[in-house]
Amino acid sequence: MQEDFLDAQNLQEDFLDAQSNARAEVNVEPLAWDDQVAAYSLAYAEQRIKDCNLVHSKGPYEENIAMGTDDVSIADALEMWIKEKVYYNHCSNSCATSKICGHYTQVVWRDSIHIGCAKVRCDYGGTFILQL
Repeated sequence: MQEDFLDAQNLQEDFLDAQSNARAEVNVEPLAWDDQVAAYSLAYAEQRIKDCNLVHSKGPYEENIAMGTDDVSIADALEMWIKEKVYYNHCSNSCATSKICGHYTQVVWRDSIHIGCAKVRCDYGGTFILQL
């Protein structure tokens, strides 16, 4: 039980630290952890344990999702999302033609002030990560 608590605490710190760094690069305030959002995130992530499919929850929050066929770290997921910055045009608030940058904008969205995240291991050994 203590190990689960430490894992959850490390998950929070990993998400908050990486996102705060990305947000600081564009002069956006850091995020605060929200236990209610995290509980929603975990409840949905647990629904994906059987298949690990990249399916959005269609819930009340904007979200980023990531998956891998083995153990994907929080840092790996955030790096994938933050790397999309090169495709984002701040002046026009748009992505480059035929490129994806919505995960990056979700990370640095100015109006976002709270975050909740979850990471689960899927039945086949993969990883599903949800960030709200």
